[in-house]
Amino acid sequence: MNPAWRARYEVARTAVRQAGQLARRYFHATALAVEQKIDQTPVTVADREAEALLRHVLTDAFPDDGFLGEEYGNQNGSSGYRWIVDPIDGTKSFIRHIPLWATLLGLEYRGELIAGVVYAPEMDRLYHALRGEGAYVNDRPLRVSQVSSLDQALLCYSSLRWFLEAGKEDVFLELVRRTERQRGYGDFYGFVLVAEGAADIMIDHGLSPWDVAALIPIITEAGGCITDWHGQNAFTSSAVVATNGCLHTEVLGILQRA
Repeated sequence: MNPAWRARYEVARTAVRQAGQLARRYFHATALAVEQKIDQTPVTVADREAEALLRHVLTDAFPDDGFLGEEYGNQNGSSGYRWIVDPIDGTKSFIRHIPLWATLLGLEYRGELIAGVVYAPEMDRLYHALRGEGAYVNDRPLRVSQVSSLDQALLCYSSLRWFLEAGKEDVFLELVRRTERQRGYGDFYGFVLVAEGAADIMIDHGLSPWDVAALIPIITEAGGCITDWHGQNAFTSSAVVATNGCLHTEVLGILQRA
């Protein structure tokens, strides 16, 4: 294994736990101020402090690396590596005291995502993957399901509103009709459920690069497939679908026909 990859991966797992635990202290606070960003999405001091912690730890350890974060934007680097962070994925859940939120950190090298770390503090689950070394939750290996028929599949999604805004409600309803069960496990959680074989499909819309950068290596190393709705690079799209691989072509066919 590339020692530079390994060194960053080890630091990343520790740093994401630290950032997640910092955010968790605010999650359990009795009062939390919420602001609205220009794009009308919420942000809290927990988002900002968690990202600041990650920036500090990672740039201190690897000062020539770049950094892209949801709260503080892009910082160019010269090493070929770039960290991509969502300090709290699921901020709307966070501010409503719903425990399905996580800190996400992806590592890009020369334009390719090579590692991902996702920490869900309320479940104390650290999902992580490094290219060529598999995917894990804590120390347990992850593997996608072997479900090969849509009528036996569990479909996860974030919100029907995203499909309505995209004019794709017919897509959603067709997938509902074709699958056995559907659950609204949004944000990171639907994706990691696919990686661990608990769900078979996760479909989402309205995403940014920091929403998927950490998830792409985890799903891929678990044996799954993650693309945009046209089968192209998920990292550069706002419309993303992840599956166990067995169902991917069929799901894409439904998306494209609709």
